[in-house]
Amino acid sequence: MRVIGLISGTSTDGIDAALVDIKGKGLNSRLKLIAYKTYPYPKGLKERIINVSTKGRVDEICHLNFYLGELFSDAAKAIVRDAKIKIENVALIGSHGQTIHHIPEAKKEGNFSIRSTLQIAEPSVIAERTGITVVADFRPRDIAAGGEGAPLTPYLHYIFFNQPKKSTVVVNIGGISNITYIPDRDFNKIAAFDTGPGNMLIDALVHSLTNGKKGIDKGGAIASKGNINDYLISHLMSHPFINKRPPKTTGREAFGAVMLKDVLRIIKNKRISAKDAIATVTAFTAFSIIHNIKRFILSRGDVDAIFVGGGGSRNKTILNLMQEAIDAVPVFVFEDVGYNSKAIEAMAFALFAYETMQNIPSNCPTATGARHSVVMGKIVPRRNFISIVKR
Repeated sequence: MRVIGLISGTSTDGIDAALVDIKGKGLNSRLKLIAYKTYPYPKGLKERIINVSTKGRVDEICHLNFYLGELFSDAAKAIVRDAKIKIENVALIGSHGQTIHHIPEAKKEGNFSIRSTLQIAEPSVIAERTGITVVADFRPRDIAAGGEGAPLTPYLHYIFFNQPKKSTVVVNIGGISNITYIPDRDFNKIAAFDTGPGNMLIDALVHSLTNGKKGIDKGGAIASKGNINDYLISHLMSHPFINKRPPKTTGREAFGAVMLKDVLRIIKNKRISAKDAIATVTAFTAFSIIHNIKRFILSRGDVDAIFVGGGGSRNKTILNLMQEAIDAVPVFVFEDVGYNSKAIEAMAFALFAYETMQNIPSNCPTATGARHSVVMGKIVPRRNFISIVKR
């Protein structure tokens, strides 16, 4: 089955689209990437999404939900064109959408303990514009089963990176960083959780310190020329999330605008240069990942290799700092073993949609904290939906 996976992560740079050929089912599924591309958001939309994520009005959320639905539809049609495949030959779309708020900590409401999450990019619009059945809104079912709704990618990480008689750690550095520990091909012993910031804080600081002239530190070039400030790195590493025991997930609420404001205050008060500040927040990403591996993974058993994917895998300064901090374990990027670092998350949501249509659970309870496995997502059928469902 040919399936499109769509996601815009916490970096909110644009829409990652992957066209994938999938065979088999469950943990025996096999995926082949046909095409992948990131379609940037229109100018100014990133800022609108970040704003609505923290202090947005209901009318703006309502509007953006349908606007992003149109943009996700365009991305789906574009990846098919780029792959030179007819859209009629695509069976399914799995859309994560755009997270605008994620509250993994339970809040008491009467007799209930409520966790919640909200992704937008209306799947009904995607189904209508493309004529393809869409599966979307994956995280809520895991939350309903007592989980945190994240991380979800360990399911695909297991399929790609499990190795007999070896234990591996898979690191995804997007806006937020998360890790998956796979011990000796045992899916039921997977540990996976968010470790802290990925590119989010680095990007925000670069944007602020360059007055918007730059949005990223490409390749970690600026950070490589600076020095890590002892006071600032100590302050950042003392954030309670870094030492919190898993399962744990986080987002822009913890490592977005509030933390940026705090960092800018310290930079000003301590007269830290721009290069040193960027070097320090880059180190924060690297050190928080390795700290979590040492504290919560190595206590479970040995690690034979670390594989790094996501946009942050292109930041050589992050990779170098990670390797220095855990020199006994080799650090690789996904490309070293034949995978596209940036495409993995979009591929994961293509896979989740594929499994949902076969009524197969695809969350990982040991990662999310859910009480049991669940079939994730909500199905928005195309008009002749029955023709693609196996009776």
